[in-house]
Amino acid sequence: MSESDGDSWARPAAADAARAAAPEPAEEPTAESNGHTPRLGPRPLDRPAVDAETAATFGRPDGVSGAFSGPARPALPDTSTLTAPPPAALALAFGRPSGNGVALQRPPNAGSDGAAADPALWSGADDPWRNPTSGVTLGPPPVTEAAPAVRVPGEGARLSLREVLFGRRVQRRALAVLGLVALLVGAAGGLVGRLTADGASRLTDPGATLSPVAEGKERPPGSVADIAARTVPAVVSLEVRVGEEAGTGSGIVIQGDGYVLTNNHVVAPAAAGAGSRLDAVFADGTRAPARIVGRDPKTDLAVVKVDVANPVVAAIGSSAGLAVGDGVIAIGSPLGLVGTVTQGIVSALDRPVRLDAGDSGGDAVIDAIQTDAAINPGNSGGPLVDSTGAVIGINTAIRSIGATSGNEGGSIGLGFAIPIDTARGIAEELIRTGVVQHADLGVNARSVTDGATDGAQVQNVTANGPAAVAGIIEGDVIVKVGDRPIAGADELVVAVRERQPGETVPVELVREGRPLTLSVVLAAD
Repeated sequence: MSESDGDSWARPAAADAARAAAPEPAEEPTAESNGHTPRLGPRPLDRPAVDAETAATFGRPDGVSGAFSGPARPALPDTSTLTAPPPAALALAFGRPSGNGVALQRPPNAGSDGAAADPALWSGADDPWRNPTSGVTLGPPPVTEAAPAVRVPGEGARLSLREVLFGRRVQRRALAVLGLVALLVGAAGGLVGRLTADGASRLTDPGATLSPVAEGKERPPGSVADIAARTVPAVVSLEVRVGEEAGTGSGIVIQGDGYVLTNNHVVAPAAAGAGSRLDAVFADGTRAPARIVGRDPKTDLAVVKVDVANPVVAAIGSSAGLAVGDGVIAIGSPLGLVGTVTQGIVSALDRPVRLDAGDSGGDAVIDAIQTDAAINPGNSGGPLVDSTGAVIGINTAIRSIGATSGNEGGSIGLGFAIPIDTARGIAEELIRTGVVQHADLGVNARSVTDGATDGAQVQNVTANGPAAVAGIIEGDVIVKVGDRPIAGADELVVAVRERQPGETVPVELVREGRPLTLSVVLAAD
């Protein structure tokens, strides 16, 4: 192709308009003139006329005669040669149909310099592969289509409850199915709960009754339960109130007309205080006022009378036959707890115990029964009974490590009771006369010991008293009264008081290291 032909493809229509005005090229030589095979001439160009305004706008600038793309390149020598056949894949994709052996390469002698080409190159002008003016069409792809990729859907956005119910983002049918599922789950849970409840309810039976059985606990006569059942109804609780102060003690009914035996220190506040009140409360809850019949401060005993009809009377026993180790029961109202029963044994007999003068209202010394049955404040005046239920003592005092001035200690197993043989005589005398007289020796003594012998040393002698008349002097150590040995001053007191006034009793003593026995006629105190 000539330089002018190359420009005709590269220049715009405006440039072509300028060329239209140029003179027509000389006519190609014919076969007759150049002696060669006739050659098809170029197709005439149909160039429409271009107006001056368009030429001025799109034409070449003044002084420019070449193409806009630069100067024309020099013609290169024809070095085309036939190449190796194309690969099978390319031939299948871009080659002629099967059975047509015409190659796509340009023949070596079909150059651009106008040389004659192989006639076979242009034979068949209707062949689209040979016709440069044929239209371009696209055929099917030469390779097998790949399988479409499977798209894995990702997790969608989470919806809130409001969007689910009111945002119209979920179908009504889906909401209905969701509600139905919730109802089914709730019904299943309720059914399981009902079955569980029914299983638990089977553990109970509203109509169940226990089969009657014989009494499993035997309470033979003489048992603690039997003794308590017979004795507790005869025990009363004595309540004393003086102004704003109050106290509690115990007592035992000793006669059917309402006489109650108790301790003097229980009722002493009611006897001494103006406007005082003394009440007796029985085991069945009956309450009645009590009146003081008589008191004996020296033995800490007193008798009160309660106007009640047919009270239960306690059985009075004897303390003479007691032995250490015998079982005993204490009954009373310790700390206001009415009808309290405690059990123990006889720990000792004939134990001289000096009582607190503030509690007894006098110089009281008792020849006590010692017991380990629990006795506490409020038990005072209550009975100490033996294994037959008979009263053998009146609970009176305790020893306690925790007891201090103004404070009462608790029981530590050291309780003391007045023997009933002593208490019976005092109670009878108080009921008869209201007062009691005791035998008196007429001396004051203190406890002494020489390491081998214990006794009560006489400190002073009452003038014209029983001891002075018998010849007892100061400094004598009394070691025996009658048949009872004397180990101290308190034992001398109880040994004399267990005698009767006017009774003659032998008294053994030691004077300046020599034993001496004197007969003493006891007087009344």
